[in-house]
Amino acid sequence: MAPKPKTPTATAVPRTRTVRSGETQAQSSEAQAMLSNALGQIEKTFGQGSIMKLTDRSAAIAGIPSGALSLDLALGGAGFPRGRIIELFGPESSGKTTLALHAIAGAQGEGGIAAFIDAEHALDPSWAKRLGVNLEELLVSQPSYGEEALQIAEMLIKSNSVDIIVVDSVAALVPKAELDGEIGDTHVGLQARMMSQAMRKLTGAIARSKTTVIFINQIREKIGVMFGSPETTPGGRALKFYSSCRVDVRRVSTLKEGDNTIGMRMKAKIVKNKVAPPFRVAEFDMYNTCGISTSADVLDLAAEDRIVDKSGSWFNYGETRLGQGRDKARIFLDENPKITEELRKKVLAARGFGAPVTPVESNGQQSE
Repeated sequence: MAPKPKTPTATAVPRTRTVRSGETQAQSSEAQAMLSNALGQIEKTFGQGSIMKLTDRSAAIAGIPSGALSLDLALGGAGFPRGRIIELFGPESSGKTTLALHAIAGAQGEGGIAAFIDAEHALDPSWAKRLGVNLEELLVSQPSYGEEALQIAEMLIKSNSVDIIVVDSVAALVPKAELDGEIGDTHVGLQARMMSQAMRKLTGAIARSKTTVIFINQIREKIGVMFGSPETTPGGRALKFYSSCRVDVRRVSTLKEGDNTIGMRMKAKIVKNKVAPPFRVAEFDMYNTCGISTSADVLDLAAEDRIVDKSGSWFNYGETRLGQGRDKARIFLDENPKITEELRKKVLAARGFGAPVTPVESNGQQSE
């Protein structure tokens, strides 16, 4: 009996959908035309820039300098990001308002317009002027109640002409209903509801206007917490969610000259950051006479990056001797702002920001 012929083994062939190239191109062109028409209708209805491709937006987010280069770097390199909500919080007398005033001075130095909403009614004009704030150009409001403060902020934001707004502070934004009541009356969640509504209304306008809005906040302690930090901030959770950056500002130590207190060492921890990696820490000096010491901050960063050489107690920058000891080197940089600026640019370049700079001689002239 003849053997049966072997049945060929079937090979699995992937199923493909055969579509004519002409049909595919036609469908693609039709879909693209419909999409373009829809995008045009959206922009016509809601305004230019209401919808776009992600690549159409600039990758780098512009910022406002905080006054401390170390904090600018911790925030992502540009300082406080524009078009975002920032929360500065910490204990009393930790430098929160001073830091915000430095940011105002930085915005004004770049030709911007700044506003300060003083809900605490505690702004010191002489101290602000000492920090470099132009009082003649500063917009100041001292609202009577919380809704008034937030409405003023909303109107300033929607004007599209203000670069930075500081609200000092969230804890002092008292709802009108609470002010109209008696001391001892119970008002549950009034401030939290007010802040939640304000965040929902303001966030989009802030992003469109590129205004930096800084909310200064205090801290409170939760009762009965056995594990974890008992600290919290007033105003509910909305501000925590809507903030792009949350900065925890603390006093680390006291700076003394003999028996006299001349300032404090500050630590700023970025506990939330949507524009750069979070949990970075910046430390810098704040003096009672001039606020944040830019030269001391730049000196510390330059020494950390080996741009400034520390030999024993001497600080040297190339052939230039900055001084013996940190204080004398800081004073030398205060007296030579061109060298300080060169060091600042070199620190930025060493950390991936900015461009290489031309060295400056010890006499302040740029070398060939």
